[in-house]
Formats: sequence, C-alpha cells, structure tokens
Amino acid sequence: MAKPEKQAAIAELADKFRSSDAAVLTEYRGLSVAQLTSLRTSIREHATYAVVKNTLTEIAAKEAGVTAFDGHLQGPSAIAFITGDPVEAAKGLRDFAKANPHLVIKAGVLDGKPLSPEELTQLADLESREVLLAKLAGAMKASLSQAASLFAAPLSQTARVVEALRAKVEAEGAAVPETANEADSTEPAESTTTDEAASVQADASATPDVAAGGDES
Repeated sequence: MAKPEKQAAIAELADKFRSSDAAVLTEYRGLSVAQLTSLRTSIREHATYAVVKNTLTEIAAKEAGVTAFDGHLQGPSAIAFITGDPVEAAKGLRDFAKANPHLVIKAGVLDGKPLSPEELTQLADLESREVLLAKLAGAMKASLSQAASLFAAPLSQTARVVEALRAKVEAEGAAVPETANEADSTEPAESTTTDEAASVQADASATPDVAAGGDES
C-alpha cells in the first residue's frame, strides 16, 4: 500500500474510533465470506464491521487516544465500530460467536474505557436501552399515580371533616346560654366536635376515593 493510501486509511480508522461510542476487536480466522456477511447484517443497525490491518489500526488507535487494543492486534482482525446501542451490538457479537466459535472477541472500548471479553459478555447480558426506558417510564407513572392518591385522599377527607366541624359549631353555638362561663361552654363543644370528626373520618375512609381508582358519580 502506497504511503498516501496508508495515511488515508489511518485517518479513516482514527475518525471511526472518534465517532464511535464503542468498538470491539475480534479475530475472524476460519470464518467464510458468507459468515462475515451474515455477521455484518446481524449488527448493522447498531454497528459497522470492518476487516482491518493491524499495523495501520495500531497507529490510528494511538492517534484517536484508544489504548484498549494494545497488545491485541494480532492475527486476522476486524473491528465492530458501534454507533447505535452498545448492548444490542454486544448481544449480536456474542450470539454470533456462540454459533460460530471461530469468531473470537478479544477486547473492547466503551466511552473511552477498555473492556475485557468478560466485561463485553456482561454488557451483552444487560437489557437494551429501549427496555430500560420503558421500565423507567412505567415506574415513574406508577409512582406519580401513587403520589396523586396520597395527596388527594387526605385533602378530600380533611375538607369533609372541616365542613362538619363548622356546621356543628354553628349549631351548638346557638344553644349555649350567654351566662355560661367559658370553661363550661368549651369542654362539651370539644368533646362533641371530636366525636363528630371521628365519625366523619370513618365515613370518608369508607367512601370510594376517585384519586385512588374509584369511580366518581
């Protein structure tokens, strides 16, 4: 390969390293062209799979600040440059390697951090971004619904209790003699009001709560 062509290849590889969220180095010795094509197809939604020259890749990796592949660029090498979901790409590589043992996953890098083959397997075992987001959205929705119920129920019950207390105090006030002393008029009112509040609270707890899931009619 002529020097200008080598420089162009190095620049292209360095750019791939910089623009990718993750990259996985593999050895493909023993795989047929058809098998490599099948692998590319299986992960193309999340990554591109390219056969590379070790010497040029080593130079490009250094230019891009990638050290995860140091000491691993030996034998026939190919790299999966991941620009989509790293979990899904890792799953695709793992599943293909299970069905085609000639594919050897040697090393990886994710967000600039080196990953061992074992760590890449752990990454593949994670749930996809879409699944995690769906679960998070469901958890948030449930939490908001519970919070709304917790806030709405006490307010509804409190409003009923306060209204009952107000009506009771007004009714009792009309029947209290003007000459009654303050202590005598206060104690019966407090006792009666407390009993009424307890009764209204009991009624409120037995009433279907719309915010907690009951039907309002």
